[in-house]
Amino acid sequence: MRGADVTQESLFTVAKLADFVPANHPLRSIRELADEALRRMSGLFSALYADTGRASIAPEKLMRAQLLQLFYSIRSERMLME
Repeated sequence: MRGADVTQESLFTVAKLADFVPANHPLRSIRELADEALRRMSGLFSALYADTGRASIAPEKLMRAQLLQLFYSIRSERMLME
C-alpha cells in the first residue's frame, strides 16, 4: 500500500522546514521541479503499489531524499539520516 506524501513539521518544531533554507537557495527551485515531476508520476506509483497491506514510505519522499543524497555527496542512506 502506498504511503501518503505528507509532512509532520509541527510535531517536532514550531518552525517550518522551509524556514531553514534561504529564500534564494537553489534547492527551492529544484524542489519545485522535482515536485512537479513527481506529481506527473503519481499515477505510475499508484499502479505499482498494492491496494492492501501496511502503508509504505511515500515514493516521493524517498526520491527527494535521494536527490539530497546526490547533491550533497552523502555516501549512504544511513549517513543521510544522521
